[in-house]
Amino acid sequence: MTKKWWHDKVAYQIYPKSFCDSNGDGIGDIPGIISRLDYLQDLGVDIIWLSPCYPSPLADQGYDISDYYNIDPRFGTMEDMEKLIAEAKKRNMYILMDLVVNHCSDEHEWFRKACEDPEGRYGNYFYLRDKKEDKLPTNWRSYFGGPVWEDLPGTDKQYLHVFHKKQPDLNWENPELREEVYKNINWWLDKGLAGFRIDAIINIKKALPFRDYEPDRKDGLCSIHAMLKEAKGIGAFLGEMRDRTFRQYDAFSVGEVFNEKPEEIPAFIGDNGYFSTMFDFNEAIFGQSEKGWYDAKPVTPEDYKNCCFEAQAKVSDIGFLSNIIENHDEPRGVSRYIPEGDLCPESKKMLAALYFLLRGIPFIYQGQELGMENMHFSSIEEIDDISTLDEYQVALDAGLTPEEALKAVAGHSRDNARTPMQWSDAPHAGFTTGTPWLAANPNYTSINVAAQQSDPDSVLHFYRELIRLRKNPAYKETIVYGSLEPAFRAQHNLMAYYRKGDKTLLVIGNYQKEEQSLTLPLPYKKVLLNNYADIVTDDGRILLHGYQVLVLEM
Repeated sequence: MTKKWWHDKVAYQIYPKSFCDSNGDGIGDIPGIISRLDYLQDLGVDIIWLSPCYPSPLADQGYDISDYYNIDPRFGTMEDMEKLIAEAKKRNMYILMDLVVNHCSDEHEWFRKACEDPEGRYGNYFYLRDKKEDKLPTNWRSYFGGPVWEDLPGTDKQYLHVFHKKQPDLNWENPELREEVYKNINWWLDKGLAGFRIDAIINIKKALPFRDYEPDRKDGLCSIHAMLKEAKGIGAFLGEMRDRTFRQYDAFSVGEVFNEKPEEIPAFIGDNGYFSTMFDFNEAIFGQSEKGWYDAKPVTPEDYKNCCFEAQAKVSDIGFLSNIIENHDEPRGVSRYIPEGDLCPESKKMLAALYFLLRGIPFIYQGQELGMENMHFSSIEEIDDISTLDEYQVALDAGLTPEEALKAVAGHSRDNARTPMQWSDAPHAGFTTGTPWLAANPNYTSINVAAQQSDPDSVLHFYRELIRLRKNPAYKETIVYGSLEPAFRAQHNLMAYYRKGDKTLLVIGNYQKEEQSLTLPLPYKKVLLNNYADIVTDDGRILLHGYQVLVLEM
């Protein structure tokens, strides 16, 4: 593997709307992010990824972009963004933005011009089809529910949107559209941006010609994945984008890639890959059901272990995964992957170490380093997320009562990760002096930065220790580039693996509240990390406390 500047870095995702509000309007902003750079530097973060802060009507919280060359006034100005890039650089930190180019907003100039002249230049920037009575061009279901086709205002045509109806899909088959995308990417890289997280990119290639698929629900529609499985040739688009943009700047790119085939991994993230890395979603998609969230299966400790090891084996030494337990599209990782009733500082630290020390680039989502938890929603009226609202209706249609439907979808809601960052026990978690756009989790009084900052036993302190270990010159080569070998695989509710390089490390997590023991094949030299004050050994056996995690140098 060719060594790159980003391989040994630690990344942190910021959801700007919920991170830090500098002006009291209830919405987080770029000046607020600048004010917290020292906190992130102290944590040990190198790369900061910002979720969208471009102008947007916010139909999908900024993933519907109306101007790729600007900053939404809610979040600040272009001068603020330039200052953020400069201030980060002073601290040897790098800024990534979201690249959202499967679709734009229906308020983007391109779409407005397509409505004015669907047969003209901008009509070909989108997928337009003639409207027919009582028949849609295809029976595909959008990610947010309902058909993917919507009437093009003022015309006799319809346009394709695989997400929200205010997010018309861009026609990547059109070379002129692709040139516009590359021009915008390079414009941002010229400003000093270090790279991009690339949103929903697998959707840019459609299976042509369009056709219907077997319906999979009573609505007569089929999952959009039925079409995506048949789509061929995305590599031509992605390779062209890499060569025209990222490669010329040695920029970092991380792809949001679902459903990749094993044989495609070298093309995606190998030495000559389309992207620097891609996220591991193996754990996030486990247990999903075509019927909807209400039918999803919980992730057990054994499921989590197997998902991690499957992803690691699939990628092996081809390239780097980006490892996560949560992001802005997922519920809080500790609430999802730790069995109900077992949330505590020890279990949160165990989960942190198990994912963080996997081979790949660790990403931390804002508040994860505090062990922030899912919100308790008492009413569907408290939900803002369009995806959750759609899934609530799906659950009702399946026969669940309103109470059952809310319980079924609340644990999966994207709003769990979008509640304000918990800075202190001041009103609204110290996020804003005004009224927050989304209510803070009431547990902010006990889970917050101020309370954990100087506490050596806090989850925050444990994340700092994890980052220090990854960057420690004595172990860095092994943790960053060493191989990963599962250990004690058959032992129930135990997740353990070796990291082998110039040194050998053993990571062991007791994934249950009951104690259990194991026998090491060899003595260990040193305990590098432990979420308890003690380690109990007896003649080569280690007795693990509930949710104890150990990192041992062998």
